[in-house]
Amino acid sequence: MTEPIVIRGGHVIDGSGAPGRDTDIAVEDGRILEIGDNIATSGAEIIDATNRVVAPGFIDIKTHSDWTLPLMPEAESKIRQGVTTEVIGHCGYSCAPALPEKVDALADYLSPSAPWLTFRATTFADYLAQYPALSVNTVHLVGHNTLRLMAMGMEDRPPTKGEMAHMLSLLHEALGAGALGMSSGLFTAPGSYSNVEEMVALGKSLVDANARYFTHLRDEGNTVFDSMQEAMEFAEQVGVHVQIVHMKLSGTDNWGGAGKAMDLLADARRTGVKIDCDIYPYTAASNPLKNLFPPWLQEGGVDAMIARLGDDNIRIRLREAVDAEGLNNFGRIPDWDAIRISISPNLPQYAGRTIADIAAERGIDGFWTALDYIVEDRGQTRVLVSSISEKDVKDFVRSPDVMIGSDGNSVAPNGTTGQGKPHPRFYGTFAKVLGQYSRDEELVPLHAAIWKMTGASARALGLKNRGLLREGYAADITIFDPVTVAERATYEDPHSFAAGIDRVIVNGTTVLCYDEHTGALAGRTLRRQKDFHA
Repeated sequence: MTEPIVIRGGHVIDGSGAPGRDTDIAVEDGRILEIGDNIATSGAEIIDATNRVVAPGFIDIKTHSDWTLPLMPEAESKIRQGVTTEVIGHCGYSCAPALPEKVDALADYLSPSAPWLTFRATTFADYLAQYPALSVNTVHLVGHNTLRLMAMGMEDRPPTKGEMAHMLSLLHEALGAGALGMSSGLFTAPGSYSNVEEMVALGKSLVDANARYFTHLRDEGNTVFDSMQEAMEFAEQVGVHVQIVHMKLSGTDNWGGAGKAMDLLADARRTGVKIDCDIYPYTAASNPLKNLFPPWLQEGGVDAMIARLGDDNIRIRLREAVDAEGLNNFGRIPDWDAIRISISPNLPQYAGRTIADIAAERGIDGFWTALDYIVEDRGQTRVLVSSISEKDVKDFVRSPDVMIGSDGNSVAPNGTTGQGKPHPRFYGTFAKVLGQYSRDEELVPLHAAIWKMTGASARALGLKNRGLLREGYAADITIFDPVTVAERATYEDPHSFAAGIDRVIVNGTTVLCYDEHTGALAGRTLRRQKDFHA
C-alpha cells in the first residue's frame, strides 16, 4: 500500500492527444483516485505542480534494457527522462529461453550488446519469475533470433520439421509465461536466414495467443520499401498486429523518403491491416560492427566468422559486396568517419573514435580497418552509424501516426553500464522530443508529443489501465518543467542525464524527486494475460 498523494495545480496533459488543463490529481494505493479541481488533501502528501506539466509516465516502446536492468535496477537514464515502462527483448534478441547446451552460444551471440551479463539455462517462465525488482515496469518479448539459435544454431537454411516444432514449442512456453509477443531482427543472422513460411508459422501462433509481433525490418537501407511491404503483407496474411520498430531510411541514397513510408503505412491501415511504427529522434543508429557486413559472414558462430576474416578471398568478396550495395541494413555512408566506436569491451581505448580516425593512425583503408577490428575484439564491438537524414527524422516526428521509442538501454554514468560512449538516445530521447522538437522547433504541439510517448504506445501495445491519466488507472506519472526540459547527452559526452524532469511516480510511489532517485523499486513485470487486452 502506498501513501496518498495529491498533485496540486499542474497543467495536466492526459496522454489522449487532447490539449491539457490546469487541475489536481489524487493518487492512492498505486492508482489514480480522482482528477478534478480542489481535491481534498487530508493526510496526503502535497506535490505543488504549479507551472509544471503533469503527464502519464512515458512508455519506451522500443528498448534493449534487458541487457542492463539486472545490473542497475534503478533504471536511472530512463527514470530521469520520465520513463515508467520499458518494452524489452527487441530485434530478435532476448536473454531467454536459454537451453543448457546453448547457454554459451547465446552468451557469444549477445556479447556485443551485453558483454557484462552472465547467462544461465532458463525457461522463459523461470526468467520472468526471477527478474529483479526494478524502478520501471517492464514488458517482455521473446526474440525470434534467440528461438532460432536454440533450435538450430547459426545455420543459413530453412528449419527442419523438428526444428520448426522446437521453435514453436519455445514460443508457446514464452507466451504462456506472459511475454507480450515475439520480436524479430530480419536484417541480421540468424533472423536473416528465415523465410516466409517460417515466419508465418510463428505468426499464426501469435494470433492464436492474442499476442503481438515487433519487427526490425529486413532492410532499413536500399530495399527499405520492399521490407515495409514484407511487413505489411505479413500483417495482412497472418492477421497479427505488427509494430515496425525504429522506422528509418538509412543510407544517403534513401534520404527524403519519410513521407512515402508514412503514406504506405496509412494506405495499409485504411484496408484494415494492423500495423504501427515508432522512431528514435536521432540521425545515428547503433549496432554491432559485425552486423554492418553481409549476414553470411556470421554463419556458424563467432569462431567461424573470425576464421573467415583470415581468408583474403573472403575479405575481397566482402569488399565487393559493400562497394556494390552499401553496408548491410545501413546503405551507403558518406565515409568511414560516419562510424564511431561506441562500446568495445576488449579495446576500450578506442571508444568514441571513428573508423576513419583509427584507419589513418594505422595507415590503412577504413574498410580493412573495420574487418581487422572485428577480429581484434572478437565481434563484440558496438558502433554508432551516422546514416539518417535530419529532415526524415523531423518528418517522422511531425507525423501523428509515429510513436517515440529510444532503442536505448537503461544505464548510468558510473559502474558497469557507464563504460564506453553509448548512443545519447539512452539518456535523452524523450527530453529531446519535448524540449527541442516540441518547444524549440515547434514541430509538434506538446500534447501531441506526449500522446506519441504515452497513449499511442499504450494503444499499440494493448496495454490496460496505463498510458493515460484516468481515474482507476495505474499511477504512473511524470511531472516536468516545460521551459527547462532538455536533452543534455551528446555523441561526444553521452553519459549526461536529461534536465527538467521534476518528479516520476511509478505505481503510486515516487521514484524520482527532482535530481534525487529515491531508490524505490516500484516497477512491475507486466504480463500479457493480466495486463493487456486480448
